Amino acid sequence: MPDLEEPAEEAAEGAADRPAPETDAERRRRRAQFLRELNEAKALRERVQPRRARAARMRQAMRMRTFRW
Repeated sequence: MPDLEEPAEEAAEGAADRPAPETDAERRRRRAQFLRELNEAKALRERVQPRRARAARMRQAMRMRTFRW
């Protein structure tokens, strides 16, 4: 059975190695990059699986039509 204290020590060491918290600009830059990659992946999926993508668009359109504010 492993020692239960070892992971806590490793976590404490990991926290000491971490750099300062990221700024808002860095976070926005990473988020923008993530969203660009996500859109690119969705576009690729639409090209590779057109029938499934069309069905997903239809489901999304139905959701938007039935949504109430």
